[in-house]
Amino acid sequence: MNKFILTIVFLLIANIFMTLAWYGHLKMSDSGLTKNWPLLAIIVISWGIAFIEYCFQVPANRIGFHGNGGPFSLMQLKIMQEVLSITVFLVFSLIAFKNESIRWNHIAAFICIIMAVYFVFKK
Repeated sequence: MNKFILTIVFLLIANIFMTLAWYGHLKMSDSGLTKNWPLLAIIVISWGIAFIEYCFQVPANRIGFHGNGGPFSLMQLKIMQEVLSITVFLVFSLIAFKNESIRWNHIAAFICIIMAVYFVFKK
């Protein structure tokens, strides 16, 4: 698999785990599973999930960075990570939190982030 695709796949996987670490506990509490758990327990579990995120995020940046022979600049890596993060969060929120709605301003903000990708890759 080439470095371009591998970087994007690793960033996508990292962002799935990041979203689960940051927001998964809200759904678990909402369902009643962890509602009475102490905050420290939730933090430790989230750290464990975030560790898996780091196991993909760090290699994605090392593989993809042009200073290590990859195809992307530092800015390109960061903007791609943000777009993937928002995309994964959007899908997660629509699936896990059906009472949350997407409004026009959310879509406008997402379009602005996608435009950032265009600008960061523009020569």
